[in-house]
Amino acid sequence: MQGSSKRYEQALEVLHGALEFGIHPSLDGITALAGRLGSPHNDYACIQVGGTNGKTSTARLIAALLTAHGHKTGLYTSPELVYYEERVEIDGAVIARDDFATAVLDAHEAAEGLVAEGVVEAVTEFELLTAAGLALFSRHGVRTAVLEVGLGGRWDATSVVRPAVAVVSGIGLDHTAILGDTLELVAREKAAIIRQGTHAVLGPGTADTRSVFLDRIHEVGAEARVVDEGSVGAPTANEPHGSVRFVRDLCPDGFMLDVETPLASYRQLDFSGPGYQAANIATAIAAAEVALGGPLDHAATQQALASVRTPGRFELLRDDPLLVIDASHNPQSASVLADELIRKYGTPVPAVLLLGILADKDADGIIDALTPLFSEIAVTCSQSPRAISPDELAARVAQRAGISTAVYSSAALALKELTQAGKPVIATGSITIAGEVKRAFLSPPASEAKRGSDAAGDVACG
Repeated sequence: MQGSSKRYEQALEVLHGALEFGIHPSLDGITALAGRLGSPHNDYACIQVGGTNGKTSTARLIAALLTAHGHKTGLYTSPELVYYEERVEIDGAVIARDDFATAVLDAHEAAEGLVAEGVVEAVTEFELLTAAGLALFSRHGVRTAVLEVGLGGRWDATSVVRPAVAVVSGIGLDHTAILGDTLELVAREKAAIIRQGTHAVLGPGTADTRSVFLDRIHEVGAEARVVDEGSVGAPTANEPHGSVRFVRDLCPDGFMLDVETPLASYRQLDFSGPGYQAANIATAIAAAEVALGGPLDHAATQQALASVRTPGRFELLRDDPLLVIDASHNPQSASVLADELIRKYGTPVPAVLLLGILADKDADGIIDALTPLFSEIAVTCSQSPRAISPDELAARVAQRAGISTAVYSSAALALKELTQAGKPVIATGSITIAGEVKRAFLSPPASEAKRGSDAAGDVACG
């Protein structure tokens, strides 16, 4: 056990050290690294899931559907909330810490060899993590791996694979300095995961930029399914792409969902969770059908929806006093969260809004979407160097919302004091805030302190 713990600490040191290399807009590093490890991603089919919002949930849903249908399935997501190894799951279970450490150290050894030989100048944290995840899936004999794109798509480390299915959940303005400052530019970067020989699945959130994706689909000769909310009826024969429609019937604790694809109708699917997941479920069903080559079993589909976990997405950590975390980190996701809060709790929301935002995000848009719902607001910052200071964030909330805020120097301190006061809390504004609140709630030993991707925030591109 002591040896396992030491290897894990060594793996963390390796990952922390690789943070200094930042982001490389190139596939050269990950291609060389995966090749040195034996190209493990060629041992199984891959589904790549990109988008601005909804991609993590969609990836988790696809993986759960495949597992429920008897396929050994790997899932790679980013970033983690608390511990690095959360990024790698097999059939819904987080990879064992020792397995994770071994894979990271193997990837690091391979990377050192490439650097020594002059093949690459350096290997980034995300490249190491991606290579480790790909190797773990091969070692554990998965049949299909579902890979969430870290950032963009064209140069993301996950794009070392040739996906059988390429899914785009939706498009919004995010990481504009890297991806572009218009929806069309962002869409072009994300559309790059659609390649010759893949089957594209376009979620409802691509509607405003759909022409960009359809142009890409035509360019590479891919097949496609297009998912939209609307009346469920048989798709018309003259539609150029497979049409998927869904309708939802909201109830206090979730919704009932009907989905119709070119292959099957799925009626009265029951989901206990936020209403915005309906679009992600319909998109996941379309992707799973393509991956499995036929319609899904209704009972297995319902089983997957009942078992799927979506950490950090409207995640209830405690009932009394209420504690909910949500990783909303841009105006679009904040607006979706606001709608769900209104539906579930009414206005004003009977809780304190604990807000922490990163400086490279549209803080004003997030503030505008959420603060009108709350009569009590607190601000803090995560450990990320990209975090807006609590004092600055408080000033911006006061300027835009006309409300004073409580100011806390850390998420852990905020949670401690608000809990002691018996205050219900909704914590959001960034993935790092959601993760740090969850970590504080779980109160892990200091020796298991979270990694350094706090320093990288939620940028994960290799």
